[in-house]
Amino acid sequence: MAELDKLYQAVLTGDAKAAIAVTRQAIDEGIDPLALIQGTMVPAMDEVGRRFEAQDYFVPELLLSARAMKGSLELLRPLLAGRDTAFAGRVAIGTVQGDLHDIGKNLVAALLEGGGFEVIDLGTDVPPGKFVDAIQQQGAQIVALSALITVTMGSMRKTIEALTAAGVRDRVKVMVGGAPVTQQFADQIGADGYSENASAAVALARRLCGAA
Repeated sequence: MAELDKLYQAVLTGDAKAAIAVTRQAIDEGIDPLALIQGTMVPAMDEVGRRFEAQDYFVPELLLSARAMKGSLELLRPLLAGRDTAFAGRVAIGTVQGDLHDIGKNLVAALLEGGGFEVIDLGTDVPPGKFVDAIQQQGAQIVALSALITVTMGSMRKTIEALTAAGVRDRVKVMVGGAPVTQQFADQIGADGYSENASAAVALARRLCGAA
């Protein structure tokens, strides 16, 4: 019988091989995939986030845990097809136009997925229109904008303006982050939330989904 505490520990310690092995065994035994995610894997990633906030974990540990979680999710995702309750929400994430940096964006995307969200990763140098399309065509409930250099922060404002012009701004919550971004700037451009690190972004996304 699949030992779910081992799956919890595998995600917590970033052991992707063990996480995948236990997940396969659980699938073979007919354990509900949603129960695996919500009852075991998401709590493990929550503990990873808590340890990061306490400075017991650092970025390498976050990446390892996110990789373990992703490996298990790849096995479970096909079993969740058509189940609207499978995810905490749908997030379209991307580094804004003019900015090619993706390390921070990738980490946030991985942790959001680990936190139970469906993630639409639009990549880097993303024009405002792609975020609009993600809302209109893929039903994104949250738009997450990343910028790593000061000169591209203006693209965040332009993206929010584009959402308004397209008539979709009231259908989504916008969260922003990145090294040069501050809470003050987020307020100035009309974002719904700001996160100073990847771990806090998951908690923010949950709050925004609850307010949606």
